[in-house]
Amino acid sequence: MAKVVLGVAVGVAVAACAVAALVVGRRVRTRRKWKRVVGVLKELEESCETTVGRLRQVVDAMAVEMHAGLASEGGSKLKMLLTFVDNLPSGSEKGTFYGLDLGGTNFRVLRVELGGQRSSFDRDVAQQAIPPRLMTGRSEDLFDFIASSLQHLVEKGNDSEQSPIIKELGFTFSFPVKQTSVSSGILIKWTKGFAITDMVGKEVAGVLQQTLARKGLNMQVAVLVNNTVGTLALGHYHDADTVAAVIIGTGTNACYWERTDAIIKCQGLLTTSGGMVVNMEWGNFWSSHMPRTSYDIELDAESPNPNDQGFEKMISGMYLGDIVRRVILRMSQESDVFGPVFSSLSVPFALGTPLMAAMHEDDSPELTKVARILKDDLKIPDLPLKARKLVVKVCDVVARRAARLAAAGIVGILKKIGRDGSGCIRVGRTRSDTKMRRTVVAIEGSLYTQYTMFREYLHEALHEILGEDIAQHVILKVTEDGSGTGAALLAASHSSKSVDNVQLL
Repeated sequence: MAKVVLGVAVGVAVAACAVAALVVGRRVRTRRKWKRVVGVLKELEESCETTVGRLRQVVDAMAVEMHAGLASEGGSKLKMLLTFVDNLPSGSEKGTFYGLDLGGTNFRVLRVELGGQRSSFDRDVAQQAIPPRLMTGRSEDLFDFIASSLQHLVEKGNDSEQSPIIKELGFTFSFPVKQTSVSSGILIKWTKGFAITDMVGKEVAGVLQQTLARKGLNMQVAVLVNNTVGTLALGHYHDADTVAAVIIGTGTNACYWERTDAIIKCQGLLTTSGGMVVNMEWGNFWSSHMPRTSYDIELDAESPNPNDQGFEKMISGMYLGDIVRRVILRMSQESDVFGPVFSSLSVPFALGTPLMAAMHEDDSPELTKVARILKDDLKIPDLPLKARKLVVKVCDVVARRAARLAAAGIVGILKKIGRDGSGCIRVGRTRSDTKMRRTVVAIEGSLYTQYTMFREYLHEALHEILGEDIAQHVILKVTEDGSGTGAALLAASHSSKSVDNVQLL
């Protein structure tokens, strides 16, 4: 009997040991899997590191590329396009002016009443969707449709379309154009779903002007600009210290006010103001100092424009969400912490940047927004809290890098035009601010205006790069609707010119 009891006891002990070994083994394997996932995060953090020293190298690289782009065509990744806008709104403009904004599947027409007092004007706006058939049809049909909408707005107001007074129109046309004057430019190619072949190679404002005349509208296209230039115009109307404009939304771009004598590639360029707005097309900026990861390389290789728009792919809303998706995919491949590899994780752009921002800014104790977005949009159900925290951290790393690089880009512009404080007199160990002028940068775009963490990281980096004594003189001012209102204001600032104030000798 004792032997039987002993045998049973031994058997139970062996079984208990086996169960314990199984449990311990599972824990060890789980720890190893978790360690691999954490390793992916650590690798990401190291690859995305943006120390102040590194950011200052990006600043220097931006300024150097700007100089090179102004020196010769094709001499830089930055196109540094001449806009021929040599006169920004001052706030003293008076009268009724119109704006037309065409940059996507919707377009807007605006009427702006200016009373000659800065920061005070009335506005009337009409927005319409462009029927898909017009996006791929004939240029005549598209411009007829646009002119008819403009005609309706004119009829709504006090202006008679038969008035002998020519109405001035600012046209924001956000497609690739080779600018030939402040009010003319040749369409290089369509983007954003437009494919009107008979328009490519034609002078855009001229086609609109002919349509307006055919409709009996006594209206003159005074300026042809892109949305970034419009943002600078609106910013300068409200604040005369505005020297640059940056858009950080789905895409990104910047422009700034440059001295005419600094535009070396256009020898003999004269403006009565002594300056001109330069459209940088900074989305194509690149520097070896920028922290690039394997995810960035993969995204670029799989994009429709590899080796192009490198800066945009690291800082704009079009791409940040997809970088996060790629990191989560890698984590799920390294471990089953996220469960099986879901097919939705392999779909490019399955995670948009607005969803990324919502996860990043989820402050609920259980991260319920994160859980909902992962479940509904990426089909990852029942992710444990610690894994959800990991996802938030990935969002943080990607957003922080983007914001800090955007800040470095802005400081690069300030350095180029001598507004970064580098020329200030040093007194002891500190710099005197006697020569540092108040400097305003107009900024627009949903990534900056709606993504709080992104905006805070950008401001933090700006202060780190410049130093507190200089940063206090630099103001980033949100400017809304530069593409519409800004165009109308530019029509106002250029309307009184009887001759073109930009000359090539």
